[in-house]
Amino acid sequence: MDEKKSNKGLVKGLAVGIGVVVIAVLAIVLFKNGLPFGNLSQKAAVAKAEKFVNSELLSGQGGATLKVVGSEGNLYKLEVTYQGRKIDSYMTKDGKKFFPQVFDMVASAAAANGEVQGEAEAVTAAPKSDKPAVELFVMSYCPYGTQIEKGILPVIQTLGNKIDFKLKFVSYTMHGDKENQENLRQYCIDKGQNSKLVGYLNCFLKASDYAGCLKSAGVDEAKVSSCMADASKNFKVTGTDFSVHQADNEKYGVQGSPTLVINGATISAGRDSASLLKAVCGAFNTAPSECSKQLSSAAPAPGFGEGTDTSGSAGSAAGCATN
Repeated sequence: MDEKKSNKGLVKGLAVGIGVVVIAVLAIVLFKNGLPFGNLSQKAAVAKAEKFVNSELLSGQGGATLKVVGSEGNLYKLEVTYQGRKIDSYMTKDGKKFFPQVFDMVASAAAANGEVQGEAEAVTAAPKSDKPAVELFVMSYCPYGTQIEKGILPVIQTLGNKIDFKLKFVSYTMHGDKENQENLRQYCIDKGQNSKLVGYLNCFLKASDYAGCLKSAGVDEAKVSSCMADASKNFKVTGTDFSVHQADNEKYGVQGSPTLVINGATISAGRDSASLLKAVCGAFNTAPSECSKQLSSAAPAPGFGEGTDTSGSAGSAAGCATN
């Protein structure tokens, strides 16, 4: 699958909304039924949307420009340009709702069924081996990446060294420089202090407090800082490019966060611990006794924090990705 980054620069929050399915359904309703509100002119709509994107989604960093490129029902279709890249968005003509990402519902349905998307085929069963290699590609601030991480951590703790687990990162970021820095931080913990990674993630995924979590997990902060500086320079981490695992992204056709690869196969699985344990254990030639352990079948809530996904809005196809 070709790694496409043509739209990947916009967001601190373009794909962060947890209720993406709710947004998609709302968009359908808007297209079909319309809204009883007064409409903004195209000029006023652009001004309002541009202010929102630059002040809210980009946390005041600015730099994004918008223009209306079409009208569909009671929505303006907007083209957002940021750092030389473009992404399609929508806003209701009354200026009250902004839809920062367009979702291909056909492709999402195919992903949920393990069907082909582009050139990468997601399957439900991995090739078998004596010690399965489990690679999880995420963006550290993608709510669906954090969701599957919370689901897979109990699996890692259950199976221990019976699997070869590697946390890896998508080759671009969507949530600002803080995501570049956190990706580097986790990469360096994994590289130099691997035994601390699970403890750090268990803490970080609750409140995104990296400083407190470095301390609570007993991570050598000086070593991590030195590693981060070296890795940033060596891999030329800048803007939205994050090429630390570029070769593996290309090898597996990784397009977004999360992407789960087991024994070299891209896997479609639920994000609850029970489903992930089943997916990993299905890749053993002979499954160990730990595979019979009962783990939670409730999908964790997307984003940071504890709890479960009660909305049903974050299925196995939901993720952070550019088009």
